[in-house]
Amino acid sequence: MLSRRLKVLFLCTGNSARSIMAESIMTKVGGDRFEVFSAGSKPKPAPNPKAIETLSVLGFPTEQARSKSWDAYLGADAPALDFIFTLCDQEAGEMCDMPTGRAITGHWSLTDPAAVTGEPWEIDRAFNDTFRMLRRRIEAFVALPFEALDRASLQNRVDDLARLDDRQS
Repeated sequence: MLSRRLKVLFLCTGNSARSIMAESIMTKVGGDRFEVFSAGSKPKPAPNPKAIETLSVLGFPTEQARSKSWDAYLGADAPALDFIFTLCDQEAGEMCDMPTGRAITGHWSLTDPAAVTGEPWEIDRAFNDTFRMLRRRIEAFVALPFEALDRASLQNRVDDLARLDDRQS
């Protein structure tokens, strides 16, 4: 499966925080093994400034960051995706289901840090927590032995990643 770069799409509703952060993390952590995209069902006009700040402070790339619709990943001209990860928080009633074609899918329900209100430290903590959770899952994902796993086994491993959190060793 690694004879070419694997195409990975991260989705969330607004494509302004979680998916932008995931795209940046995967771009850095996955290196040239992956081609990474992000999109949203109802994209915001621009990425959340706090998401960009968090990534920048932690040394992750932001030059690719822009909010975009998932329409670019549907239809005949869309790239053939290998993996699609949805990041929407189902408990908050967010919807980010899209046709997946043959892609292996994973759902990482994460609270939207952009929706957190309160003191500046509370907002910072929300973005930092989201970053840590995404980084942990993405690091585990890129460490998978893709070439040694069949499709069903790979889907099972991707499903297991949803249960990782940053408190586990």
